[in-house]
Amino acid sequence: MNNPNPNRTRTRTAAPRLCTPAELAALVPDGATVAITGAGGGVIEADAVFAALEQRFLTEASPAGLTLVHALGVGDRRSRGTNAFAHPKLVRKVIGGHWTWSPEMTRLAADEEIEAYVLPGGVISLLLREIGARRPGLVTTTGLGTFVDPRQSGGRANASAIDTLVELVAFDGREYLRYRPFPVDVGIVRGTAVDPNGNITLAGEAAQLDALAVAQAAKASGGIVLAQVQRSRETPLHPQDVHLPRFLVDAVAVVPGQEQTYLGAHDPALCGDAPAPAYEPAAASPVRRLIARRAAEEVRTGDVMNLGFGISSEVVDVLAERGRLAEVTICIEQGHTGGTPLSGDMFGVCGGPEITVPSTTQFDFFTGGVLDATYLGMAEVDAAGSVNVSRIGGGIIGPGGFIDISQSARRVVFCGQFTAKGTRLTVADGSLRVEREGEVGKFVAAVDEVTFSGPQALARGQEVLYVTERAVFRLVPGGVELTEVAPGISVERDILPHMGFTPIVRDPKVMDPALFTTSTR
Repeated sequence: MNNPNPNRTRTRTAAPRLCTPAELAALVPDGATVAITGAGGGVIEADAVFAALEQRFLTEASPAGLTLVHALGVGDRRSRGTNAFAHPKLVRKVIGGHWTWSPEMTRLAADEEIEAYVLPGGVISLLLREIGARRPGLVTTTGLGTFVDPRQSGGRANASAIDTLVELVAFDGREYLRYRPFPVDVGIVRGTAVDPNGNITLAGEAAQLDALAVAQAAKASGGIVLAQVQRSRETPLHPQDVHLPRFLVDAVAVVPGQEQTYLGAHDPALCGDAPAPAYEPAAASPVRRLIARRAAEEVRTGDVMNLGFGISSEVVDVLAERGRLAEVTICIEQGHTGGTPLSGDMFGVCGGPEITVPSTTQFDFFTGGVLDATYLGMAEVDAAGSVNVSRIGGGIIGPGGFIDISQSARRVVFCGQFTAKGTRLTVADGSLRVEREGEVGKFVAAVDEVTFSGPQALARGQEVLYVTERAVFRLVPGGVELTEVAPGISVERDILPHMGFTPIVRDPKVMDPALFTTSTR
């Protein structure tokens, strides 16, 4: 947006000082609680500052004993993002919403070299906002009945984690969770440009996420805020383009080589400066696509909907191939509405979004009830209809925004294969055939960790469906009911023997044979 008064003089209030990334890293003291913003794919990741912090630690063994706080997964599963912090003694404690982007950090947690805590991604962002307003924590129903409920693990993810981060409270006879506030000593954020007054804009970024909440939390705690930007401006920003006011920022590093995302070069569509490209459905396996096709049958015209990672994200492809994208409004937790969602490691980024707001605002929208439906993945489902996606094989995954979203939507459709690890299936001629059964069943007697509570969903009155390639199940009072079976599949041979519990079986119907085609487009 053009400045209506480009000759406006700089204010007399001191602007943040300009520093190098190494100078910013030198400002982080030992033992600090450091809150960062960012998301997978390099979205508003202060990568140069992270790298400088890592280099300082490797050279000086300082800063040490940090507590790292992040709402979403940040990194590339190798060396970037939170991987820069994944060194013994550099961090003492991690409070994270999603962990898989840093395998080394999950190893430190598994080896009890750090205290590991996992909270819902939206909860962490909103808690930072509450800390920034000096309120007594975040009071919400988000997380009730899941592993973050203090009656379960309270978000503690390993034996070293002993702190109480969440407690059960009640108001007017209703249960809530109170996520307790904590001081933030350092906030690390990123933007596009800093103006002469020290104000920062994120207008060229692929999302805003919780950058403002991170900065607010640090300043309200008496801490410092360190920012990385791609360039400095000679003229003041238009007031509506200021996303991080100068009084929240202490020091700024200008990094000309800063990339918009891990994709590299600046793409104007990712920040809304260019229209979305025409949607081109990605190729996929026939099995994944048939699951997405069946899940898409639940989409209703006019829905405001959310999509998760993996098979569930392919519902967009199905809507595109059917010409139905214009019938719905797609919202993702990173703050975008509309546009063309990207997939894979760039999940959470949109080309040509219609609306972009901070992720904190988006999570407020979600918990406020705007979502008609959400389509999410599932690693395990149990007899109570509860779902686990946050701890697989004992390893920390984290829910990201899964808990915040799944508890808020009126309809929840979980998508995934019926079994895993070695499953071989043939989709042809309007039917499905199991060539080799998988070694791991996804329908178990009890999930390893409750990321979505079936009993709580029933109490909330949610409609819940579990869609697989060979069967569809529905959550009903009393448990999980088998409602549909794929053509060519035997309930007695291909379904019941591979479940850890016996579902309710009344009169399941046959899934539409038209779904079973080898076409992936």
